[in-house]
This record gives sequence, C-alpha cells and structure tokens, in this order.
Amino acid sequence: MPEPLSPSTGWGALHLFCKLTPSTDAEAILTAVKSAQADGHQVVTFAVLGHKADLGFLALGPDLWRLRAFQAAIQAAGLELADSYVSLTEVSEYAKGMPEERLRPRLYPELPPEGKNAICFYPMSKRRGGPDQNWFTLPYEDRERLMYEHGSSGRKFSGRIVQLITGSAGIDDYEWGVTLFGVRPDDLKDVVYTMRFDEASAVYADFGPFFTGLIAEPAEVLAQLGVS
Repeated sequence: MPEPLSPSTGWGALHLFCKLTPSTDAEAILTAVKSAQADGHQVVTFAVLGHKADLGFLALGPDLWRLRAFQAAIQAAGLELADSYVSLTEVSEYAKGMPEERLRPRLYPELPPEGKNAICFYPMSKRRGGPDQNWFTLPYEDRERLMYEHGSSGRKFSGRIVQLITGSAGIDDYEWGVTLFGVRPDDLKDVVYTMRFDEASAVYADFGPFFTGLIAEPAEVLAQLGVS
C-alpha cells in the first residue's frame, strides 16, 4: 500500500451505501471490516431502510489510502456501491475556543456510541441564494450567533442523540456530512425537525438525500439481510 495520506488534524470519513448482488460474499465482507479495524480504522455497519441501499458502512480513520482499500475490498466481496460520501472530521470555526475534552471527540470520535443503534446520514450546504440568503456574506459575528442558537437546539437532545459533523467543502458535492446516532428512530426525526426551525437552517441550509439505518454487529446485519 502507498505511504499513508492523512489530514493534518482529524480523520477521513467514508460513508458507503451498498446494494446486495447475487455474488455478495458475507465472509469476504466480514474479513474486509476486521482487516480495516485491525489497521486502526473504525467501521460502523448498518442495514439501510428503503430502496436507496441495502447495507451501509461508515469507515473512518487516519489513512485515506486505507479507507480506499476498504472500499475496494467490499466491492470485491460482491457489493454494488449505490452512493457514497467523502469527508473529514473537523472542529467548526465557531467551536475552536472549546476545551480540549469537547473538541477531541469531534476530531477523533469513538463510534458507534453505546446504546444508539438508529442512524441517519445526510449532506448539507449553506445557501448562497441571493443578498438575503447568502451565508457567506454574513459577518462572522452574525454567523456565530446563529450557529450558537442552532447548537443550543441540538443540546436539548443530549442523551438521545450523538451527532458527527464532518467537513466536505472541496471534497464532495456538499459542504458537510451529518451523521446522527439515536436511541430510537423518532429521536432522529425529532432532532432534525426541531433544528430546521433555527434561522441557520430555515434560511441558510440546503439538504441532500437522507439515508436511515439500523446499527448492529456486521455478522448480525448480514444475517438479517439474508446474506451467507
């Protein structure tokens, strides 16, 4: 494998949404997951609800070459990629004054969070919709105020939701990827609905497609999907 290619801070995050094929090989998938984990990378495996995909992975860690090797391994195991998202863990410019113990989980999370087996992912960008809806022409102080309000809404779901915000400006089609881990599926619905009323979201946010799934151990997910 080539020399590791790593961000200067944080990790790479690779969301893969796959469809089963007649040649899908459960043992090869399990081997790909275990191999990535043995190399110091995390892999969250989940069954996807709906028609967009059957099986999802969130792989994250320091080496983008290793993430790419994981992608190649699951494709070689007979999975067809239906969609994907590439991003990097990051600390928001509005959060850089926080204590280290609050910043570290954003850059180097330990996933999945215990007891939160409902997952959804969606990409989003800030709007450039003209003089009254252009996030990037707002003064920093206004953006900071709006994001503080947005964060306050999210903190009301402490204990029900863990969120991972990853940056993708210049890397994928949107500017951020949002991964939510919930205790129950309605936790996912409630937090997204609540936060959409914040001005930072209602006026300035554009959302991509949502993927929703059920987290379990890889072998259990494959068994539930009927893959052997």
